[in-house]
Amino acid sequence: QVQLVESGGGLVQAGGSLRLSCAASGLTFSSYAMGWFRQAPGKEREFVAAISWSGGNTYYADSVKGRFTVSRDNAKNTVYLQLNSLKPEDTAVYYCAAATRWGGQAMSRMSRYDYWGQGTQVTVSS
Repeated sequence: QVQLVESGGGLVQAGGSLRLSCAASGLTFSSYAMGWFRQAPGKEREFVAAISWSGGNTYYADSVKGRFTVSRDNAKNTVYLQLNSLKPEDTAVYYCAAATRWGGQAMSRMSRYDYWGQGTQVTVSS
């Protein structure tokens, strides 16, 4: 049974930082590309960042480029999302997801992903 478990969310002031983690089990983690999405109240889920199975390729939404960094540790079956220079508009539930293939810009599509976590709340106060 595949499980993706996010952690690291919380309440932070604008300009602050958080690091989210997503621990994977029940799959060959090093064979999967991983993505991060977020969903704010009343809005659709949107793409944030993705990383290839090796970590050699990454892709970011324009809204977070230069502020967020995705990375992974295949030895720990974990993908990370470092959130810096946070803004109130970054407030959302953040989800990680696993995809069997890397697809560059196509990683922004939810349909690319086979498995999803339950999410972790990030709240940025002004």
